[in-house]
Amino acid sequence: MIRIENHLGTIHISHEFLANLVSGAVSECFGVAGMSASSTSQGLFNRMMRATPKNQGVRIRYQKSKLMIELHIIVTYGTNVAAIVKSIMNKVQYTVEEITGFPVSRVNVFVDGMKTQ
Repeated sequence: MIRIENHLGTIHISHEFLANLVSGAVSECFGVAGMSASSTSQGLFNRMMRATPKNQGVRIRYQKSKLMIELHIIVTYGTNVAAIVKSIMNKVQYTVEEITGFPVSRVNVFVDGMKTQ
């Protein structure tokens, strides 16, 4: 839970909301085939439970009043990976800052694989 205090009161935003917001922004970007597990334990848990949570591959940290977002994606084969990553970084930063008002200090994108159509 992220908590921000200002002169009007306190704002609470859950990590689940932010993760869903980020994964929605990523899925709208061209060339993204899907998200991958952000850690080995998350991937193992998902396989055991046969679940594919919507916000897998998203990790959000809040430090020094700024958000740091880490994404693990799978791209479509034959697309320009550098252009996809740059697009994702810009889209995620804009979406999060526009909707929540929290500054995003960094968006790290890790390409974990490629998928053919």
